[in-house]
Amino acid sequence: MIRASGAAGFRGPTVTVSSSRLTNAVVASLAVAALSLCLIVTLTVLSTKATMAMGLPV
Repeated sequence: MIRASGAAGFRGPTVTVSSSRLTNAVVASLAVAALSLCLIVTLTVLSTKATMAMGLPV
């Protein structure tokens, strides 16, 4: 078995595998998802507090 002459593992030169537009689109998508998740959690907490403040009807 003959070993390849290139570098093994993570020692090789770094190569860009995606465009900057794709990277920016992924970052924007993750930011929107995080913001919407925060909004959903906030609305859930506020509605739960409002429901608990009303009390149980007798």
